[in-house]
This record gives sequence, C-alpha cells and structure tokens, in this order.
Amino acid sequence: MRGTDNPSMHLIIAFASVLSAAGRQSLQTLALPNLASLVARLAPQALDAGDEYSLTPPHEREHARALGLEGADGALPWAAHCAAAHGIDTGDLAWGRITPVHWRVGASEISLVDPAQLALAEDESRALLEALHPLFESEGFVLRYGTPLAWYAAHESLDGLRSASLDRVIGRRIDPWLAPLENARRVRRLQNEVQMLLHEHPVNEAREARGLPAVNSFWLSGCGVNQPVRSGAEVHLERALRAPALGEDWAAWVEAWQALDRGLLAEALQGLRRGEPLSLSLCGERHAQRFETRTTPWLTRLGQRWGRAPALQPLLEPL
Repeated sequence: MRGTDNPSMHLIIAFASVLSAAGRQSLQTLALPNLASLVARLAPQALDAGDEYSLTPPHEREHARALGLEGADGALPWAAHCAAAHGIDTGDLAWGRITPVHWRVGASEISLVDPAQLALAEDESRALLEALHPLFESEGFVLRYGTPLAWYAAHESLDGLRSASLDRVIGRRIDPWLAPLENARRVRRLQNEVQMLLHEHPVNEAREARGLPAVNSFWLSGCGVNQPVRSGAEVHLERALRAPALGEDWAAWVEAWQALDRGLLAEALQGLRRGEPLSLSLCGERHAQRFETRTTPWLTRLGQRWGRAPALQPLLEPL
C-alpha cells in the first residue's frame, strides 16, 4: 500500500455517500466491517462542509488540500497538475483541461454523457484534437494532447477561471454548470464552433457507423497555473464508487463499496494495527469528513457511553 520510506497514507474515498433517494436506500443495506473498525480507531476532524451546487466536489477539495494545492471553488489547478504528470512543460502558463464529450440533446435539455462511455481510442482522439488546432490557436490558445479523454489548453484567460468539475456535470443538464464561468460567452462560442467542426468529421462518421456516440463538444475544467505539491504523505484518491454513483447503478455501487471494504480498507486497517499513521477522508456530494490517527478510539468511547458503537449509516448519510 505504501513504501517503507513514506509511512504516512491519506486515503480519500470519492462518492462514499450520495444524495439520490435510491442511493441512500442502498446505503442502508451496506455492511462494511473494516470501514467501521477504521473509523473506530481514528479521530474525526472538522467537517469540510459544502453543498451539492459547489463547482468543486468534496473529494476534489480534499485531494487538493492533501497535495497543498490552492484555489477558489471551481479554480483548483488540476489541468496544469495533470498536464505536468503527462510530461507537458506547463511553465508559468494557465492551463485548462479540455475533455472531449458527447452532449445528449433532448426535447428540453442538453445533458453530458460520461466520457468513459465514449471508448475513445488514441488515434481517434488525436485526429479530433488536430482538427481543433486552427480554431484554438486563432484565439491564442496552446493545445496539447494528454490522453484520449484529456487534452490541455493554455491561455491567459484561464488563470483563476472558475468552472465546474466533470463529476458535477456528468448525467446532468449542462446549462446551470456553465453559468458560473466568468468567460461563459467565450467558452460557449468555442463549444458551438467545435460542434460545427466535428459534426461531419470522419472520426465521428466512422464512430456513428459502429453505433458509438459522436464527440460533439468539450468540457473545460481545472483551470489555473501549476503549483508545487506540498505533502509529506502518500495520497490516494479512490474512485471505485464514482462510475456506479454517476450512472445511478446502485447495485454496482453497493458491490464496489463491499469490494473496497474487503480489499483496500482491510489493508489500511492492517497497517493501522501495525502502527502506521493514516488519514481517511469520506466524501459525499456535499461534505467531506476526515479522520486522523489517534491512540484512543473515539467510537469506542461513544460505545461505552451509549452501550454500543454507532452504525456507519448515520456517519455516511449526511455527507
């Protein structure tokens, strides 16, 4: 789980709780003995409180805090951070992540499909990005390829630009999440022009012939200038619950939770019993609750007071 030269671990679990009524009902069926044992041995810290309308979801706030990254809501510099990890020289430029997406157009709304469902191959992604170079470069942007679902753009207008995380927008109407953008007009214009450029692109024609969704727009997020990582811990953001939560597949969400409890959380518990320090952040759609290593188990003391340890559901539900 960690190297011998770095004994401290910060484990962040995204979508540990959800707001959906069906999801909350599924939460009541969860049996997570290793998670219960972990939180019984850790001390709760101050709640990172927010709401479901924040541009940055709780797990991204916790991840940034763990790495020492700073920025306003919707303006954490994830694009520059990830671009640098992909070997791109970010310099002192402000970067944004451009995610190729499919917008599903309904009778009264436009929603964003999970980009993972595109199954976009590298050659397809590179060909589509190449088609966008003249448009973005004419606006003064620098474009770089990262992965099939992560392109990067640099421009002075992206410094501190607030934008919604993809994890806020997937499966939802896009309009409310575009409104907070200070440069919404510029971004919407670029999105409209990209739609026209890609409408009859050979890559999309071939994809549609195979029954795959076309790449018909992009989402901009994570804007800002790269910052140095300031963390002495090994930070792990666990995303196993993300896809089933965003897809509202609650049977799969429960199964993923149970797999985490049997695997990663069981391993973390073993490390804690060996005296290895641990931070654990449980993140829902509004709040994040962090726990830190402490000698005296807080839930044990509560259990002594009340006769038994509290169940996990009351801890997870409010998140």
